[in-house]
Amino acid sequence: MPIFSAACITGHTTSSKPHPHVLYNLKVTFDDGTQQNVHRRYSEFVTLHTSFRDPFHLPAKHSLTTNLVPSAWLNDELIAERKEGLETYLHNLLRCYDLQDHPLLVQFLTPGLFYPFGTPQTEPGDPVANMESKSLLSVNVSPDRSHEIYTRSEAGEGLARHSEPLAAAYYPSWAADTLSPEKIAYTKFDIIFFCFITPNGVAGIDWDDGSKNVLRRLVAAARAGTNQTRIAISMGGWAGCHWMSRAMSTASNRAKLCDNIDKIIDEYGLDGIDIDWVSLASHENLMLNDRQEYPNDSGAGNPHSPADAANLLSFIKTLRDILGPTRIISAAVTHLPWKGPDGKPLPDVSEFARCMNFVNIIIRNYDVFIASDEPGPNAPLENGCGSSSQPEASARAAYTQWTNAGMPAWKLLLGLPLYGYVSRSTAKKLSGSSFPYARMPMFPAFPHPHYPYKKPETVTAPAGDLSAMWGQQISFKDLLSYGALVKKSDGTYDGANGYTKAWDDCSDTPFLFNQSRRTVITFDDTYSLMDKAKFARESKMAGCFTWSLDQDDGTALQNVIRVGLGKK
Repeated sequence: MPIFSAACITGHTTSSKPHPHVLYNLKVTFDDGTQQNVHRRYSEFVTLHTSFRDPFHLPAKHSLTTNLVPSAWLNDELIAERKEGLETYLHNLLRCYDLQDHPLLVQFLTPGLFYPFGTPQTEPGDPVANMESKSLLSVNVSPDRSHEIYTRSEAGEGLARHSEPLAAAYYPSWAADTLSPEKIAYTKFDIIFFCFITPNGVAGIDWDDGSKNVLRRLVAAARAGTNQTRIAISMGGWAGCHWMSRAMSTASNRAKLCDNIDKIIDEYGLDGIDIDWVSLASHENLMLNDRQEYPNDSGAGNPHSPADAANLLSFIKTLRDILGPTRIISAAVTHLPWKGPDGKPLPDVSEFARCMNFVNIIIRNYDVFIASDEPGPNAPLENGCGSSSQPEASARAAYTQWTNAGMPAWKLLLGLPLYGYVSRSTAKKLSGSSFPYARMPMFPAFPHPHYPYKKPETVTAPAGDLSAMWGQQISFKDLLSYGALVKKSDGTYDGANGYTKAWDDCSDTPFLFNQSRRTVITFDDTYSLMDKAKFARESKMAGCFTWSLDQDDGTALQNVIRVGLGKK
């Protein structure tokens, strides 16, 4: 619930100390209807804007510095444009979920001196010049209203908690061919993660062909009209992490990479960065039931180091200092915390939490069982029967493992897949086996999460014939186009063309089987996605995200997820 309902500029006065300047009178209205007046200088607005690094604009100062003379200080005409611009800036801050009740904004809109970093500046006339840090963990809040905000002491204090669960999604650059940025239903998404950029061997940034243009279109469309969707860019991804360990291995490399990210965020008008330090697991690791594609893990031959997790933490701290408190910093993670120098999951990730907005639980919350002769659930909600060969790999288990390590639940975004796996099998129930058989492709040719999309060849086949997709991933919308699934009049989905839709109670997920076609499809539907979204809401998680929004049947699945999260 916002602390303030409005702030307007009702006039101005002047002061000659420490040098001639204009004081703007702000009338601040609290959510309970009470009002108070606050005087602020333009330089204090600059301090606020610089501290937040927010995307909103301040009016230019040059017209006043060149035209303002003492005899004209009280001439409202000379500063009317400035006042209108400052009022618009305040209006934008109060509409921003991340900032509307931030301690720094509370202090700014409360009478008294404005010391954004807890200690007075030595030169009151130049509050920007003496900033020592962009960290807001020690912000002073006016004591008469401080009880209304951020009384928690858990990890992550200082970064805004959201008032309701978030609905997020990944949007890969290659999806523009089938779902253009201009066609996205932005009102359905609070955050869209655009992917991918990749670090290179000299801590620079590489882009896929055409992705810069897609990003520009995405940002323009997201900012159009009344849309308030935030856009963050994802770095890394499967097949994009080869140089991640090196790029973070030294302070100079980390500083260079952070600077390059900062430039991209500023150039494209982005809201933050998502760090996807994941990689394809090797064949041997898959056969050993070890798919933690992570820092301090080779994945499919990536360079790695026992110091990776510590370097990642240093990188995130540096990034937070550079980006300020309002930009998104998130990371795609597995069901277990990052691997420490001993190769085991870190027991305490609270330092990460203090600098991060979210961790996005992906791998092995989905992709738990890929295509095989004995298929298992792609994205289990839980190990409901206690019989899973991977009991640690489910939504409930991931929640427990991360919160036990010190990551607050309200920083966890639960990953939901909008795709499934097609297995060559005659099974009529799901198995707990996690070992793919040798004749099944090890890596899907269809767009695997965080893996560059290669368009499959057009397949002409009778309705329901998915033999060309055996061993591969399939999007939810293609289950419809291939004829294995049909949408009913009530908005739910059922099997078609000889496919029987069944339910695995142990994982709380559906599957399709057609014994005559020797095909089993594990996937998620409206019912299973609703249950996962409800779990995220009831567990007080930050919300849910999907991979990926272009794989939906329009927005049918996203609509259900929003209902599960308690959103309109």
